[in-house]
Amino acid sequence: MDKLVIAGGARLTGEVEVSGAKNAALPILAASLLCNEKVNLKNLPQLCDITTMFKVLDILGVKSCETEEEISIHPEGIDNFEAPYDLVKQMRASILVLGPLLGRFGKARVSLPGGCAIGSRPIDLHLKGLERLGTEIRIEGGYIEAKATRLKGNEIYLDFPSVGATLNLIMAATLAEGETIIEEAAKEPEVVDLISFLNTMGAKIEGAGGDRLQITGVKELRGGTYKIIPDRIEAGTFMVAATITQGEILVKGANIEHLGAVVTKLEELGASIEKEADGICVASREIRHPIEIKTMPHPGFPTDMQAQFMALATITPGTSIITETIFENRFMHVSELNRMGADIIVEGNSAIIKGASRLFGASVMATDLRASAALVLAGLIAEGTTEVLRVYHLDRGYERIEEKLSRLGANIWRKKDE
Repeated sequence: MDKLVIAGGARLTGEVEVSGAKNAALPILAASLLCNEKVNLKNLPQLCDITTMFKVLDILGVKSCETEEEISIHPEGIDNFEAPYDLVKQMRASILVLGPLLGRFGKARVSLPGGCAIGSRPIDLHLKGLERLGTEIRIEGGYIEAKATRLKGNEIYLDFPSVGATLNLIMAATLAEGETIIEEAAKEPEVVDLISFLNTMGAKIEGAGGDRLQITGVKELRGGTYKIIPDRIEAGTFMVAATITQGEILVKGANIEHLGAVVTKLEELGASIEKEADGICVASREIRHPIEIKTMPHPGFPTDMQAQFMALATITPGTSIITETIFENRFMHVSELNRMGADIIVEGNSAIIKGASRLFGASVMATDLRASAALVLAGLIAEGTTEVLRVYHLDRGYERIEEKLSRLGANIWRKKDE
């Protein structure tokens, strides 16, 4: 098992290229199941979660081949409709094959999901929505068993703008008979990217980026070529890295329109943010003000940036408050940051951070993907050496992060944890 070792104190400067968005790539890979022709995807990140999704597709009978520029997916030979537990438990996003399998073949058997231990994240909204489209569902032996002669369009109201449920229902409705309306749909850029991909392949979906989606079912989707959007969470993480080290970084490929809440909070802290032709430039000389953050569905502050901003708040003068409204168990990084000298207490779903702490290097344990990023950021400014253990969590969502940080001037390297 690998760990990252960081000698803190370096000011980060230079340019870094953002990889393709993991949370856009995963549903788009799942959506390739809806086609009966070759699909070419560009800008796929090389991540553990992407590898897991390819394993799921392979079990279903999807073949793929990779070139330097793109990955070709061949969904013509699908001959299995079961996503097994040993793969789905590794990555919650595997549940996204449920909608497209039902949409194209009218049957699916998918294990109940696993993933990061950051909350229960129930899938009832997925299942209720699929039932509205005419699916018969039963849960038996830890599996979702679903079947439908042909899905039929209907009106679906989501009690919460769940990203996962919105993605699954969009894919299921794409080949359904008639019109489907999804009210209170999620508006995240990754949802918009899925819709753009499907429309490129011949779907008829209107309302992308709003909370009301209108999907007119089509008989089939054609193949084609599509480029995945840049990863806004990776971009946001490097923007925090520039701020926390009082550095200056051009985050190449980042789309500032996807990062409105992150930009606002960094500017409140005193960072300078400039939109460039090829990305976003972030510069910081002094962190001046504490912050208050409440995670919200897009376009609110993203829950996937909460941990990174908590690391930043530990050295921010004054008292910052971060409230988590999306997941009920997403403060597991607090105890590890406190081990490094932070002063954080948790009250209910809020973390109160007394800033201007001196952080000290320590061995810390990554508990989930974004917590891992927070510990790396803390290690960049800690006195002495920090070891971040269990970096397999980090590898699920960041492509070669230690190499990218090293090119910016960080003293960071990967080694085997003995």
